[in-house]
Amino acid sequence: MKSQNYTVTTTASLLIAAAPSNRTIYIHVLGNGTVYLGGSDVSSANGLLTEKAAVPFEIQLPANESVYAVASGSEQVRVLRPSNDGN
Repeated sequence: MKSQNYTVTTTASLLIAAAPSNRTIYIHVLGNGTVYLGGSDVSSANGLLTEKAAVPFEIQLPANESVYAVASGSEQVRVLRPSNDGN
């Protein structure tokens, strides 16, 4: 597994690039702000809302799909993903 730390702001940021296979991804929002997950067009209006300062959650990411994030301010997000996913 490979872990990475990201600073997510009000501009959509790529968290997980597309890969040719299905993957299990874990995402953990460290702060108390709001982070939304989705595609490259993610916003507070269409993104999946994460729990504030909650335990990491698991995403089953299909092949050739990416995950982007946007925050209501500036938030730290950690991602744990397979180390052999080509990214």
